[in-house]
Amino acid sequence: MTSPLLSDIGVGPASSLAALLARWLPRQRWFTGQGRDMTGVSVAAATALTADCYHLVVRVDQRGSADGDHYQVLLGVAAQVPPRMWPSLIGEVEARPGERLMVYDAVHDHRAAIVLLERLRRGGSTGHLRFESLPRTSVPCGLTPRVLDVEQSNTSIVYGDELILKLFRHIQPGINPDLEVTGALARHGFTQVPAPVGWFQTEAPFWSTLGMVQPFLTESTDGWELALDSGRRRTGFTDEAHELGRTTGELHMALAKAFPTDIGPVDQPARLADAMTHKLLRAAARVPALRPYVPPLQEIYAAAVTGGGQPPLQRTHGDLHLGQVLHAHGRWHIVDFEGEPAKPVPERRADRSPIADVAGMLRSFDYAAQSGGAFHPRWAERCRDAFCAGYAESGGFDPRAVPAALRAHEAARAVYEVVYESVYRPDRLMVPMNAVARLCAAPGTPPPIPSAPCDRPLQET
Repeated sequence: MTSPLLSDIGVGPASSLAALLARWLPRQRWFTGQGRDMTGVSVAAATALTADCYHLVVRVDQRGSADGDHYQVLLGVAAQVPPRMWPSLIGEVEARPGERLMVYDAVHDHRAAIVLLERLRRGGSTGHLRFESLPRTSVPCGLTPRVLDVEQSNTSIVYGDELILKLFRHIQPGINPDLEVTGALARHGFTQVPAPVGWFQTEAPFWSTLGMVQPFLTESTDGWELALDSGRRRTGFTDEAHELGRTTGELHMALAKAFPTDIGPVDQPARLADAMTHKLLRAAARVPALRPYVPPLQEIYAAAVTGGGQPPLQRTHGDLHLGQVLHAHGRWHIVDFEGEPAKPVPERRADRSPIADVAGMLRSFDYAAQSGGAFHPRWAERCRDAFCAGYAESGGFDPRAVPAALRAHEAARAVYEVVYESVYRPDRLMVPMNAVARLCAAPGTPPPIPSAPCDRPLQET
């Protein structure tokens, strides 16, 4: 270890710090292991950033996970924690006999946030960490940090309304797709995605992206809030949805240039249907409410195999919804390209059908229609059609011209949402279940369950 203080505290699996982390981690929004028994917690790598702040890579072993999951934690250590840091308190440990120290999540400590940006500005290596920035950019100093207080699967720190640092809490070996994709799009001149300015990585226990800095879009509003406001005021959102469709089509065309496209094997549609079915069966095993819909969903997936006319596989956004788009300075910007954080990095970096992104946004309109205290199915229908029309103008094909494939991808997304809501927000399970019932609507299938309002999109990252 790089610090005598950490040695005093102890970081092994049987240490008091490990016990504190085992209780604290499952309560964090970005912890991906909810619902599985924890069998061990240990510190896999540690580096002192200051005398009282440490960067940790924490390994969590859980039942059903052979290799363990790793999380990034900034650990603050102090004899006394000021009141403003009490919400970030992890607990108390014994450093030496009779000496008790408080440990806390230092991401919320302004001093630690400033140290991170300063390290990115200077570059170079510290312990298991390496900090880098683009040669043509300059990371300024003296910016006041603030942590964004939003529900998300990572932690974002804004510096003086100029920069935003995203910390990837759940880390996996390899480059994070968010850094990879935004960097490639910037090199190809696509300006509706904020370009990376700097990033940092760990080299232990494996090489992995830890965080990235991008310009902060001032005076921006995310698509979810705009859509909710439209629903509350009963105003049209079709113009915004149409333009968002155009932007999404332009994004896919830019991604097809930045990354090689893949026509895939001849039996690619059948492979995709098999993969969708496999995930469906696993989801139905976890969520009993899905079981009556398994046969009609399998028919939907099978119909996509013979539907024809599907576009080539390519790099996509991977988790597109209204919470991943920002409207600023008169146009849409797309953010958060890391995909679904719980999936392995190779799967998130794999080529997919661009229809999957389209389906994700269509499902997001459905979520918005059931939020804000009322259900507006016609609002969602109009937004969905406008989005597809806008996409057809710039994306190379009309999603409505491949209805079987679009329906299959939307159904697969709804199944994913069912599992997500059952784990994180069971009171909102009826939203994706209602979509499953609608997509499966046919004689002999169960009717839609009553819908109820919700107040958040599936995920904000």
